[in-house]
Amino acid sequence: MSDYEQFLVQKAIVDPSTGLHAVPALNPMLFPFQRDIVAWALRRGRAAIFADCGMGKTPMQLEWAKHIPGRVLILAPLAVAQQTVREGAKFGIEVIYAREGGAHLGKITVTNYEMLEHFDAGMFHGIVLDESSILKAYDGKTRTQIIDSFAQTPFRLACTATPAPNDYMELGNHAQFLSVMSYTEMLSMFFVHDGGETQKWRLKGHAQSEFWRWLCSWAVMIRKPSDLGYEDGGFILPGMVMHDVTIQVDKPTTGMLFAIEARTLQERIAARRDTVPERVAHCAALANATDKPFLVWCNLNSESDALRKAIPGSVEVKGSDGWADKERNLLGFANGDIHCLITKPTIAGHGLNLQRCADMAFVGLSDSYESFYQAVRRCWRFGQKQTVNVHVITAEAEGAVVANIKRKEREALDMAANMVEHMKDLNTEALHGATVRSRMTYERDVKQGDGWTLHLADCVDVAKEMPDESIGYSIYSPPFASLYTYSNSNRDMGNCAGDDEFMEQYQFVVRELYRVTKPGRLTSFHCTNPPLMKFKDGIIGLKDFRGDLIRAHQAEGWIYHSEVCIWKDPVTAMQRTKALGLLHKQLKKDSCMSRMGIPDYVVTMRKPGENLDPVSHTNDDYPVIEWQNVASPIWTDINPSNTLQFRSAREHNDERHICPLQITVIERCLRLWSKPGDVVFSSFAGIGSEGFVSIQMDRMFIGAELKRCYWEQACRNLSMAKTEQGGLFATATEA
Repeated sequence: MSDYEQFLVQKAIVDPSTGLHAVPALNPMLFPFQRDIVAWALRRGRAAIFADCGMGKTPMQLEWAKHIPGRVLILAPLAVAQQTVREGAKFGIEVIYAREGGAHLGKITVTNYEMLEHFDAGMFHGIVLDESSILKAYDGKTRTQIIDSFAQTPFRLACTATPAPNDYMELGNHAQFLSVMSYTEMLSMFFVHDGGETQKWRLKGHAQSEFWRWLCSWAVMIRKPSDLGYEDGGFILPGMVMHDVTIQVDKPTTGMLFAIEARTLQERIAARRDTVPERVAHCAALANATDKPFLVWCNLNSESDALRKAIPGSVEVKGSDGWADKERNLLGFANGDIHCLITKPTIAGHGLNLQRCADMAFVGLSDSYESFYQAVRRCWRFGQKQTVNVHVITAEAEGAVVANIKRKEREALDMAANMVEHMKDLNTEALHGATVRSRMTYERDVKQGDGWTLHLADCVDVAKEMPDESIGYSIYSPPFASLYTYSNSNRDMGNCAGDDEFMEQYQFVVRELYRVTKPGRLTSFHCTNPPLMKFKDGIIGLKDFRGDLIRAHQAEGWIYHSEVCIWKDPVTAMQRTKALGLLHKQLKKDSCMSRMGIPDYVVTMRKPGENLDPVSHTNDDYPVIEWQNVASPIWTDINPSNTLQFRSAREHNDERHICPLQITVIERCLRLWSKPGDVVFSSFAGIGSEGFVSIQMDRMFIGAELKRCYWEQACRNLSMAKTEQGGLFATATEA
């Protein structure tokens, strides 16, 4: 395998396993799918298990912890810790419940998230986050503390129900906790922000397959055993009946003349407060009419207080209660000692197994579907034997909230199914020992015409096949490290995790160009200095991309020969990018953040040695006036729209418009630094701009393009270069 092939293998975006090389025999009490998931997680070392409620996350994490060499700490929500101790006893695994670190720690110790500060993370070889989606419920400081405290812990496991499919922050938190990738790196690599009013991130078109492959390299997702090819057996959810109860209230909402549906957040809060007595009365009638366990979820303290008074024998768990009281009452309801529990989803909505109860009521709703979903799944879960009744009691004025929750439910179900569909085959492979690798295909093709040869291939491979000192000149526009903009290929130099990886791959091109270029001849690259972004880079500024490219050439022996700055209209750039530094209003706020527009550059490097085939011109070729214009260090007369047609080449998944190099720039460079009959090479041929001009100027052209649709368009353009005199030029603003 060549150095370049080894680099491409290492470039694959997967998280390597760091766990056990040999997995011991696992507890036969586990179901087959549970044993396979545990074995996979032990091999991984750092893994996430996204398993729906009742799929056995607790026995899986306990079995995982049992085989970790060294002490393991389990962080769990309040009251879930005690349930974990009991679950361990069922499976013959001793679990010590502790509220602080000390000599009484066991091989496996469980505590609550709130108690983390009382433990020394360095004492543990493994860490388990039970109900790890709770990370996003904490403030940034606490979440960061959890992630940072165990950044050096060798074995890490995150367990939660299937994550909110459209909440990429949750996936990012898990990736960061497992040291797979930071949240910001994940977003910049796989996602794009469309702006506007949605304020949502979406997967880049070409990143979708690689995103799921990357996710499956460290996470397994399962809603039911058959998702991964196992028999469902007893893992069938019971029936659930949703009872929508709308309380008619004639009096107008506070601040309104009439009783109308609340729309704004303030209106909804007012509607809830104004209808507490009516909603509480309906819920109390339901709870008082049955001897069966009854669970009541509320959002307002006034609701909770009124419910406790209206339901004799009920127990209220409030945020102001001490942890011991909260834990005692939550476990009391789980154990059957309390008939009716009244609490909030923010207090008891994660982790607790309350399947002894099959009747619940929501006395009002928040706008969080996930909060609603998690609360319902405390009872409606695998292992529940009864039909679950869910009463949603809202006032007529809260109709918009109910409709919003139902809409989010439909979207979440669709997206969860989509996630499982994307991940099931990859997860199945991983569970049975296969390595999740990129399956990106690499196809090669070549076409020739009158004076041109165009390869559908990686430019490094094409250059490696070319003879030494066989070209007279090369000109091209290299890509940036801008992931999944045009393709998902690892060979695409734009698909690099960062600038260092890009430069490492680009160095292979520079090295081969040096070899195939004649002594004393030149290569030119067209580039700009892209802006640094606050979100991705941490600062606002400019990257010295031009300088990096120059230094990459110098490292291979090239001589820095010349450069020209190409003027760009700052007004056009401002309208297109809305860059802070170009906005006129920034002058009024703080002009220290104002800057000039970003120009393009054509930088030319020379290969050392005597040019045995000089490129010479007469006075007729270059009148003094024209030469003075070309020799100017700044070209202000380049029309950015003077490019080849490109619209038929662009795919719908392309995240950016194609930006061909301007015809005038290519013409000037070819005229000055090459001569008729020379072989001109373009490493990144795109739609064939450099080749088109080369052919029209009686040069021979060889090009390489990795993406088929661009290659096909380039072949069409090159085939018409001899006959077209401007017919291929398009009027298109630069994007």
